[in-house]
Amino acid sequence: MGYRIVTDSCCNLPEDMIDEFGLHIFPLTFSVGDEHYQSYLKGEKTDLSKFYEMMREGKVFTTSLPNLNDADAALRGILDAGDDVLYIGFSSGLSGTYEAIDLLMKSLSEEYPDRTLASVDTLAASLGEGLLVWYAAQMREDGASLEEVKQWLEDNKLHLAHWFTVDDLMFLFRGGRVTKTSAWAGTVLNIKPVMHVDDEGHLIPLEKVRGRKKSLNALVKHMEQTATAPVEDQTVFITHGDCIEDAEYLAELVRERFGVKDIVINYVDPVIGSHSGPGTMALFFLASER
Repeated sequence: MGYRIVTDSCCNLPEDMIDEFGLHIFPLTFSVGDEHYQSYLKGEKTDLSKFYEMMREGKVFTTSLPNLNDADAALRGILDAGDDVLYIGFSSGLSGTYEAIDLLMKSLSEEYPDRTLASVDTLAASLGEGLLVWYAAQMREDGASLEEVKQWLEDNKLHLAHWFTVDDLMFLFRGGRVTKTSAWAGTVLNIKPVMHVDDEGHLIPLEKVRGRKKSLNALVKHMEQTATAPVEDQTVFITHGDCIEDAEYLAELVRERFGVKDIVINYVDPVIGSHSGPGTMALFFLASER
């Protein structure tokens, strides 16, 4: 008897990793006007630059949870095939996704008493969540049991550091993360926030710097202060909101400062990106603390 790892589209993992590890993804949805989209479609590559261009043009997006009927069908398919399920989910501090899927899993466990259905609230977002899924998948490939992987995730999830910055504070204002006055003043003064995801899974502004490059350098500064040694052996993930040049600049800083060789860069998905906006930049790594 084996087990499958399932997660949601806010993990932001590249398609090749999803395929490599046989992950099942629950897609969250986003909408603009009367048009509705799934944030992940198996086997389909979406040009996310178009999504961010729409945001730059002033289009306003709304987001919602995965379709629970689809999630129910997918989970039943896995269980009927004889496999157990480990769900690794988007932070409950940022979305109701984890609670909804966890509740569904508990309901199904009553119908499938011979199967194991386990859930982990990563308290993480974007490729922070994705990096935890990546570690879990690596452990499974190495022969770790579902229980062993779940325990490792619970023991280590608060050592998964997330450091973010954004280019335009108005998107955070729309999402209720900063006040309108702070967003307006930040825009006028070219102030960039440096944020992280805290131990409760919330996005928290920690400092402000003036200028884009200083904000990117600040992400690396925080990595230098807390990253777990040997840093050069870590796999580091970076996500961006349609600003690949800045992502590559950040990756080069990490390589030069720490000697890290394994860096994965991918887009911030539309569900998270609709709240953080174009120019979002995030750095993820293992650390002594978040």
